[in-house]
Amino acid sequence: MSTLKVGVIGVGGIARVHMPGWAESPHAEVIAGADVNQEAVETWGNLWGVPIRTTSSAELINDPAIDIIDICTPNSYHAPLAIAALEAGKHVICEKPLAATPDEIKAMIAARDKSGKLLMTAQHFRFRGTSKALKAEIDTGVLGDIYHARSWMLRRIAIPARPGFLMKEHSSGGATIDIGVHILDLTLWMMGNPKPVSVSGVARTEIAKIPGAFSAWDNYREVPSDVMDVEEMAAAFVRFENGATLILEVSWMLHHDTPGEDMQMWLYGNKGGAHWPKDEIYTTNYASKQLYNRALQLTKDENEAHAQECMEFAQAIVDGCTSSPVQAEESLAVSQILNAIYESQKTGREVLIADL
Repeated sequence: MSTLKVGVIGVGGIARVHMPGWAESPHAEVIAGADVNQEAVETWGNLWGVPIRTTSSAELINDPAIDIIDICTPNSYHAPLAIAALEAGKHVICEKPLAATPDEIKAMIAARDKSGKLLMTAQHFRFRGTSKALKAEIDTGVLGDIYHARSWMLRRIAIPARPGFLMKEHSSGGATIDIGVHILDLTLWMMGNPKPVSVSGVARTEIAKIPGAFSAWDNYREVPSDVMDVEEMAAAFVRFENGATLILEVSWMLHHDTPGEDMQMWLYGNKGGAHWPKDEIYTTNYASKQLYNRALQLTKDENEAHAQECMEFAQAIVDGCTSSPVQAEESLAVSQILNAIYESQKTGREVLIADL
């Protein structure tokens, strides 16, 4: 098979961390980039030696030489770009969240099925060594039936202070959909992707509206609260069809004791428990009344996680796989939960997924 040709749409920060993976892959080569900012795409193209540079995403989507479209745009633009690319016969890898709403993801799945191409969500935390090691251990059945989980992704004062992240028009939401999608996807994957049935949640903003509020994440830039119409934090209680439950917390700004980002997951099964990212397993010997804590022995990551996900997507195409490393159906469940949090905040009640 000849080298897969890649076109990148949106050449900002996230595209820059995808590029090492495409460069490392023996099966792929980036030949084109598109961005609404001509200067940005020229600078990016010069840095990576990419020959085709344009402000037209349609030019890349309709280019018969391109096999893969890598979507790295703001959230609200994911679905229309992905659907157009699939309809043009391209494989698509798209940054998280796969789309802003469950209905958009369903439309993307329909376009994928009609095209016969692969569609993958770039959930890079799945590709870290700690994640792969713990998932492999869980899949042996060491935890038994996982009936409860707690997970969070919290920052003390690290909101992305640029308007594009803080306006629903572009982002489709705040911390819930920006960083909640990471830890939620990882948790559902570890749990075996149970089907969500109901959510009770809150989504609110408190600290970002304080005069002088700033972001250590963004060079101590003041938060443009006059344009901000998304939430800074969210919390939820989720029930699943198999009887399992999950408590989820996410925030860009919270008076929480962490120097940067605190991202953790606790899984509880009837045979044992586990923690990520420490990658520890907790079991009990009831006959000897002994408690055991076992740390997994990890090898070095294959590559940085953003790079690894791109490499594995290309490999899946070359191998003729019928599904991608991160399936859109799994991202649909994530989106259903995230959107149910917003609906629960709006209505002040528990929301049934089937009602959305």
